[in-house]
Amino acid sequence: MSVSGADHQVESQALSLPNLSGVVPTSIEARAKCRIAALEEELESMRQERGIKQRKTTYYVAQGRVIRQMVVLYTSLEDLIAENDCRYEEGSPEDNTTDSFLLFRQDRLQRGYIVLAQVLPWLHAKLGQLDIDECQDMLKQLKRGADAARGDDTSTLKDLVASWVNQDFRPSSLLKSDDKQMRGFVHDICGNLLCPSEWDWGDNTVKAGIRDRTVDYIVSENSWPLFLYEKYTVNYGNLEQGLFKSKILVQAFKAIFTSPSSAREADGDGDGADILENNRRARRQLNQAKVKTCVRFALSNILSWRTIDGDFNYEGFWNNVVDFFEDVPGPITQRRVNLLLEWWTRKVFGNNHRQDLTPEVISHMSVTTLAQQRKELEDAIFDSE
Repeated sequence: MSVSGADHQVESQALSLPNLSGVVPTSIEARAKCRIAALEEELESMRQERGIKQRKTTYYVAQGRVIRQMVVLYTSLEDLIAENDCRYEEGSPEDNTTDSFLLFRQDRLQRGYIVLAQVLPWLHAKLGQLDIDECQDMLKQLKRGADAARGDDTSTLKDLVASWVNQDFRPSSLLKSDDKQMRGFVHDICGNLLCPSEWDWGDNTVKAGIRDRTVDYIVSENSWPLFLYEKYTVNYGNLEQGLFKSKILVQAFKAIFTSPSSAREADGDGDGADILENNRRARRQLNQAKVKTCVRFALSNILSWRTIDGDFNYEGFWNNVVDFFEDVPGPITQRRVNLLLEWWTRKVFGNNHRQDLTPEVISHMSVTTLAQQRKELEDAIFDSE
């Protein structure tokens, strides 16, 4: 081949550059393949992001279920967070106001935030890491889980409370699990349990006054209902005696925090299956408030969850129960509150003595003794051979 022929072949194989723009010609098929590959990569990225978002949503919803059970039943998470931020930025509210009612409410909010941080220990740091939109979305999912849990618990108790009342009181008109219209003060047993402790439901004047909603018999959150008291009786000279010790409260607590089947045994102490986490949960005052509020709702004849039932304010009732445990006048009262919480721990979960299982005690038990016997027998046979 001549030199001129070789040069011509190289020129024919070289890329044709139609102009000086630097654009290299490509085929339609090649460009389509590149575009499809880019779109597939973008789609996969979107799938991964959606998967991550869905997992976060599921996690937040699951974590939020505990809020209505152990933190707050009504107060919004935004109010709790705002109160803590305000205290951090401006200091103690005592320095900024002398309004005792406002101070009391702010202290209640701060106690709520502290419990929230204890129950969801990751939340406080997370609030500082996320931007505004992400925070709002997280709180939205937490509230979604919280409200779902409250709905589940009230639905469960609506059915169970009816069966407990029928079993323990055997009313002439049995309660139906799927019907709340015949509960409340129109039902003689429910009316007795809901009756304020300062009045006698057996008095026909009282009964008629409550049912007719007269001004002399206003049923509000400012009275402790009879269903809160042990054996449903009250000592007017000492209204704290037996308060929050009723059988129906123990049944409700077990149904929500352990299992509905465990609520069948409420007269004696728990079965001893007392693990550390359950003990901590039983000692949380807010659990008690949630149960009492839900039992009151289950005994009433209102069909859906709401704050106001006639003259009775459920949020005010919730706050009164929480304040009973948290806003004590001094150490003597605090000691009685602690004893009441210990009673609840024992009643729900039984006694536990694992802390008494010292190495000395374990050394005298059969597992250790058998291990020692087997070793001695092995040594004896070995020596004899």
